[in-house]
Amino acid sequence: MKIVIAGGTGHLGSALALERHERGDQVVVLSRQPVPSSWPVVGWDGRSEGAWEREVDGADVVVNLAGRSVNCRYTTANCGVILASRVDPTVAIAAAIGRAANPPPVWLQASTATIYAQRFDGDNDEQGPLGGAEPGVPPSWRFSTAVARAWEAAADPALAPRTRVVHMRSAIALGASPGGIFEVLLGLVRHGLGGAAGSGRQYMSWIHERDWLAAVDRLIADESLRGPVNLAAPQPIPYAAFMRALREAWGMPIGLPAPGPILALGTRLMGTESELVLKSRRVIPGVLLARGFAFAFPEWPAAARDLCAQVRAAQPRAMFTA
Repeated sequence: MKIVIAGGTGHLGSALALERHERGDQVVVLSRQPVPSSWPVVGWDGRSEGAWEREVDGADVVVNLAGRSVNCRYTTANCGVILASRVDPTVAIAAAIGRAANPPPVWLQASTATIYAQRFDGDNDEQGPLGGAEPGVPPSWRFSTAVARAWEAAADPALAPRTRVVHMRSAIALGASPGGIFEVLLGLVRHGLGGAAGSGRQYMSWIHERDWLAAVDRLIADESLRGPVNLAAPQPIPYAAFMRALREAWGMPIGLPAPGPILALGTRLMGTESELVLKSRRVIPGVLLARGFAFAFPEWPAAARDLCAQVRAAQPRAMFTA
């Protein structure tokens, strides 16, 4: 199988490229910057036509994960870059698929579980209400929902009988390799800061990297799947309980909380937004569960223990001594 991955140098893209390469697939990564790799890396700017389109024509699968990290302040400039970094590559891939003589049978397009409305009282499956109009939600929080809507809409021109488009509404995907979100969360725990943020009642939707990769396999193989599909573990968990389970998995007895005012100050000093930890994302994988998808890690405590064990096994013992 030939799989083309745009944004294949990020945390998830690298994991997917490695997994498919090791199973013997032909992997091609589209990247703005040249990077050393065991598979071909083809240059593109995420906007313009170019030689990269030859890789799309005749591919079995195209996966678009391109997009700048949202771990920043939502300034006017940053918001413009975040939106363009998602919409422009999606429009470019849609156009390339439309021009292809042999278009790929399936296009897996990244999206985000943040598209759903904030909820405490129930779960959001793929039919759940989208965010943006909830009472009491700060205006800055509506930006991420608007980006998600625009991101998905940009793929619509490629909807055609010959190419099946899946919008992967991914929750936070957690893996043990350096550079991912899990490293940040574990860093808080290791420094004694892994307590509740704000009230701690807000829900965390998450998925173990192993299950994310397995879900991608299912999306490729199941020709009945199209449109929005939630990639999230079936058991979202309140933030306070999420961090408590991570502390227990690591063996850290304390975790200082971050009340709202402290969190607001801390995120400002760190150059990020409090929405990333305060918005309640209570998302479940309705489509995958209906298809009988079996999660290796449906509950967070077991996933946390597995990820912590991987980190300990990969790093020298001296890293964990006081």
